Amino acid sequence: MWSAGGRAYDEVSQGIAEGIRHCVMRLDPGADERILDIATGTGLTARHIGLSGATVTGVDIADGLLEAARGLSEEEGLSIDWQLGDAENLPFDDASFDAATSTFGIMFATNQEAAVSELARVVRPGGRIAIAAWLPDSTAVELRKVVAPFMSAPPPSPPPSPFNWGEPDWIKDALGPYFELGHEEGELTHRLTSAESAWRIYLDGFGPIRLTSQALDAEGRAKLEAAFKDWMGQFSTDLGIALTYQYLITIGVRK
Repeated sequence: MWSAGGRAYDEVSQGIAEGIRHCVMRLDPGADERILDIATGTGLTARHIGLSGATVTGVDIADGLLEAARGLSEEEGLSIDWQLGDAENLPFDDASFDAATSTFGIMFATNQEAAVSELARVVRPGGRIAIAAWLPDSTAVELRKVVAPFMSAPPPSPPPSPFNWGEPDWIKDALGPYFELGHEEGELTHRLTSAESAWRIYLDGFGPIRLTSQALDAEGRAKLEAAFKDWMGQFSTDLGIALTYQYLITIGVRK
């Protein structure tokens, strides 16, 4: 699903770059550090970290996004190690990184317990994590509700909500045994020229919307497009669209 957006997904990432920069700033990467970016997508977070001079590895389950990440990092003159891998079973040795990040990525792992365990396993004692996740009552949840009626029926036993990662109490219970934790909320603004341009960006680059649309007949696709644009219209200004997203940054130090 996530591979479907390919390089076009980077435009979606650029729209939320304000939150990505916030996360990287709070991580405060050092030039002598080895840092892992989990669920890296097209690698925007990894590329921001790479500007610090750190040795960066980006890992993702979607090979289509990794192919785009490789090309984009080469164009920007950055040397980043891109690897195919699952957040629930990372292909790295124990305690092999000084820090690990994930911006709106690891939260979508199906097995959250495994993802937490792997995150803790690969970060050395005294090392750090920096996680950005959408809040449970954020605009990202509302957008998901707009698309949900057009998607295939969920499995009988759906996985836990990805938005748990934006809930401090859940984070404390899940990550607290491994990390000393601190949190900071933030809000970013994705600015677009119009609801039409927003539709094209998300249809081309955002895998869940792209594949949902492709699975519908012509009438269904038209209804999805109309629902998306109608919802996006509430963020209209005199200059275009100013879509706000609310998120939580979690910083942790490995015990």
